[in-house]
Amino acid sequence: MDRLTALRVFVSVVEQGSLSGAGEKLDMSRAMVSRYLAELESWMGARLLHRTTRRLSLTGPGEEALNRARAMLALGEEMEQIAVKGDDAPKGQLRITSSYSLSEALLVGAANDYLAQYPGTAIDILLLDRTVNLIEERIDLAVRITNDLDPNLVARRLGTCHSVVCASPAYLARHPMPHKVQDLALHNCLTYTYFGKSLWEFNGPDGPESVPVSGNLSANISNLLLEATLEGAGISLQPRYSAQPYLERGELVPLLTDWQPKRLGVYGVYATRKQMSPLLRSFLDFLLARMAADPIWQE
Repeated sequence: MDRLTALRVFVSVVEQGSLSGAGEKLDMSRAMVSRYLAELESWMGARLLHRTTRRLSLTGPGEEALNRARAMLALGEEMEQIAVKGDDAPKGQLRITSSYSLSEALLVGAANDYLAQYPGTAIDILLLDRTVNLIEERIDLAVRITNDLDPNLVARRLGTCHSVVCASPAYLARHPMPHKVQDLALHNCLTYTYFGKSLWEFNGPDGPESVPVSGNLSANISNLLLEATLEGAGISLQPRYSAQPYLERGELVPLLTDWQPKRLGVYGVYATRKQMSPLLRSFLDFLLARMAADPIWQE
């Protein structure tokens, strides 16, 4: 039995939720998938999956075996990359997730340049503003903006996300200019589902301040709030990397510039340091160098 293939089959069955789904994923017949599973269970001396007509579920030994199998497969991929023709150039595919705005401002451009430099690589980008389970979604790297890191994951700080309170000239023509952060409570504030939904935090002339905000529009994608702000719908708290071009052209006006919105870290987050592939390490180094050269990501 090819035990590495058997482990790959087992992991794929769990991730796809069925033998037939794993067969399609691995370009393998359902009968062959079943055979590999049976041989793996025989080798381990334990049943790994409960099989019913409706669903598959992991047994106790199966749950433990799944984590070990994923670690062994990751190590196998790393060994393959080290061994390929003695070539030190990164090879393989990375599956990366980030928010829509961060991908537009940073990740797509970085990925294009990286792929041009390393033609033996491929990058699959999954755009989601919500936090995803890296293992369940088979994500190699999440680029996240947060000050609340998951202690079960490994994170490498890449830079800083600065924010700006802004509105369009059209909105300000119809509403009084806010002169202190408490004035925001009197305005239509467009809020982001995953950050500052009802409370915006600042460092001001007299220290930390926070203000409750509300409005008639909330969204789980910050780009939508940026569009609404440009159209004069209200005031929003935007990442400066998204708002900067519009601020420079006068399409948005920065507000309350004596108060600095709470800064957030930009992190590369991944599941484990032990099986970190050369490809992932290379891309993280590339991304860090790119951000270090751009003042917008620095303190």
